[in-house]
Amino acid sequence: MRVEKADLRREAGQRTRDGLQTAALELIAQRGQEGVTLREITDRAGANVAAVSYHFGSLKKLCDAAIEHALERYLDDKIRELDSLSPTATLHDVAVAFARPMMRALAAGGQDLAVMRTVARVGIDPPQGWDRLDDKFDRSRRGAVRVLAPNLPGVDEEELIFRTRCAAGLLNWLALAPIGTELATLSAEQIERQLVPVVAGAFRGDTPTDR
Repeated sequence: MRVEKADLRREAGQRTRDGLQTAALELIAQRGQEGVTLREITDRAGANVAAVSYHFGSLKKLCDAAIEHALERYLDDKIRELDSLSPTATLHDVAVAFARPMMRALAAGGQDLAVMRTVARVGIDPPQGWDRLDDKFDRSRRGAVRVLAPNLPGVDEEELIFRTRCAAGLLNWLALAPIGTELATLSAEQIERQLVPVVAGAFRGDTPTDR
């Protein structure tokens, strides 16, 4: 009986922790970390203020945990998409894989879109001390360069990395701009048809190439 009660307490504690992190993520996605208050988070999560101190230590640590969750989820998704591409992938294929996390979030809405908007805010104004995620960012860039290079002969690695960063910046802006809200009203197929040529164009630059 004691073990069962302990398990129930742990499950309840995990639900509270997850609820606080989800609430923080949604609010950060709306207005950025500086615009979020402790009371707003706890009210949305249906938790008390003491729960934040118990599970995270402080409001800042809770927000950091929510942002890190969003970044890790986004990077893992993008790495998985890029790693799945064959060496013969076309520029169009690369653009689809690169943009798919954003396209999926726009089509799904809800927490998926909150994750992408949080990633976008962090991409525009990166927090200090987040170098622990540098390896995943590097792996994501290497994954893009691996399949871009055969499609863009003569473009050196440094330039390819620059183009991937520009494409990522475009997607970050899209997540927060009014046009992103417009795209979110479309079907997944319509979003892909609108967005992929733009991302492919960012990769292509003025380099002539076949699709």
